Amino acid sequence: MMKAIKFILAVTVVLLSGYSLITGEYGSLPYTQLLLGLMLLVMGMTEMQEERKAIAILLYLSGGFSLFVSFYIILS
Repeated sequence: MMKAIKFILAVTVVLLSGYSLITGEYGSLPYTQLLLGLMLLVMGMTEMQEERKAIAILLYLSGGFSLFVSFYIILS
């Protein structure tokens, strides 16, 4: 289940990033960063399940920071 969610988020991030690069329209970048933060949180959950706590904590912190920045950009 987590692999599927991680894969869907990764594909969506790559597609949105590619769209921004090709068209030169950067309005979707906060949403790309939001999805990237969610993907990092999901990766942290999978690492925590595999008992790799140091990597999981780093992924949680990175994902939380990414979500904070994307919410800040979207709401401002």
